[in-house]
Amino acid sequence: EGVRITELCFPQLFNISCKKPKTSLSQVLLPYVVVFSVSLLTVALNLLVIVSVSHFRQLHTPTNILLLSLAVSDFLIGLLLMPAKILRDTACWFLGQLACFVCSYICFVITSASVGIMVLISVDRYVAICDPLHYPTRITDRRVKLCVCLCWLCSVFYNILFIKDDLLQRERHTSCYGELFVCCCL
Repeated sequence: EGVRITELCFPQLFNISCKKPKTSLSQVLLPYVVVFSVSLLTVALNLLVIVSVSHFRQLHTPTNILLLSLAVSDFLIGLLLMPAKILRDTACWFLGQLACFVCSYICFVITSASVGIMVLISVDRYVAICDPLHYPTRITDRRVKLCVCLCWLCSVFYNILFIKDDLLQRERHTSCYGELFVCCCL
């Protein structure tokens, strides 16, 4: 009667399994509905930008190419990272350590690429404002596409180096089975 049995994420593992947190439905439902709604809105609106810029030829300007890349990264955030946050916040990670690593890696790549694209947009706007007469010769479609590709590639390779140590030493990050070993960025 006075003894409370705590639920484990993996009851068959006894002492090495993480404990499930005690939460009521009302505590869990509202944040999930909000995150799901924001995720759906993010996906829909960024998809609208992606389709618009891709479809209409007159929108293929250097600035819009940068905005297209930013819309793609934000679309991926809404499609992959926000739902992953919902899964991650259930406290028990049932997808295994490899899926945890992949989730974290994708999170880092997409967010760092998004930040890099915002830097490129800032440079584009700086040149457009401070040197408007040379803007068409300095900021060309080809250069912008090259910079966008380099931004994504640098994000991929930088985050491999960034997360490599966490993958090799994942045991030091977890105290029980069913816990994430690399924190996601959301």
